[in-house]
Amino acid sequence: MENEEIKNEGLQPEPAKSPFENNESDDEGIIQLISSLRAKLQANRKLLLILKAVLITVSSILIPVLIVFFILYIVPSIQESSSGRKTEITNDADLKKDAAYKKQISLMSKNIQQLSRKLNTYSSGQSYIVINTTENRFFLYKNKKLVREGLCSSGANKILQTQKKTYVFKTPKGKFSITGKRKHPYWHRSDWDFIEQGLPVPPKDHPSRWEEGVLGDYALDLVDGYMIHGTIYKRLMGMPVTHGCVRLGDEDLEIVFNTLNIGSKVYIF
Repeated sequence: MENEEIKNEGLQPEPAKSPFENNESDDEGIIQLISSLRAKLQANRKLLLILKAVLITVSSILIPVLIVFFILYIVPSIQESSSGRKTEITNDADLKKDAAYKKQISLMSKNIQQLSRKLNTYSSGQSYIVINTTENRFFLYKNKKLVREGLCSSGANKILQTQKKTYVFKTPKGKFSITGKRKHPYWHRSDWDFIEQGLPVPPKDHPSRWEEGVLGDYALDLVDGYMIHGTIYKRLMGMPVTHGCVRLGDEDLEIVFNTLNIGSKVYIF
C-alpha cells in the first residue's frame, strides 16, 4: 500500500481541455474552407466570363455565315425537292416543233442580229473612248481592242444659282465626236468662275478671261464648251469634281490625244 501511494504521488492528472478551445480550432478550419471555396468560385467566375465572351464572339460570326449558307444552298435544295425534280436544260424535240417556240426563237435571233449591227456602228475600226461618270474611269479602244484605261474626273453634279441664271455642273451623257484638238490650250473662263470667286464678271473678250496652264498640255473639244483635258488637281483624279469637262492625268491624256482624231467617237454614260 505504501509503495502504491508513493507511485501515485509522482503522477499528475492531465488538465481537461476547455470546450471553447475545441470550438476555436473548428471555426478556423471552417473559415479556411470558406475562403478556399470563395477563391475557387471567383476563379471559376472569371473563367465563365471569358468563356461567355468567346461564345458571343463566335456566335456573332457563325450566325450570319449559317444564314447565308442556308439561303444559298438549303433553300434551293428544299425548293427542288418540293417540286419533285431538278432544273435542267431541256432538249425536247416536240418543243422545237411548236409554232410559238419557233416564233420566239426567230424573234430572239433577229434581236441579236440587230444588236450586233448596232454594236458594230458604235465600235467600228476607228479609235474611240468610253467615259464612265459613275466610277470615273475611261476606256480607250483602238481597232476594237482596249489599249488604255484609268481614272478620270467628271462633273460634280452641283448647282450654282444666280439671279439671272442657273448653272448645273454635270458631264453630258450620250454619243459625241471629237470636234477639235489643241496643244497647250488656253482656258476661256466662263461667267460662273468669276461668280464662284466673288469677282465681277468681265466682258466676253476681256483679257482676264484667258488663263494658261490649267487645262494641261492637251485638250480635245466635244460640244458646247465641254472638253477632255488635263488638270493641275491631280490628287482629285477619280472623283466627280469638275464643272462638266472630263479630266485625265498627264500620261493618259497624251495617249488619248495621240490615239483619237477629229471625228472619233466619245461615249459618255
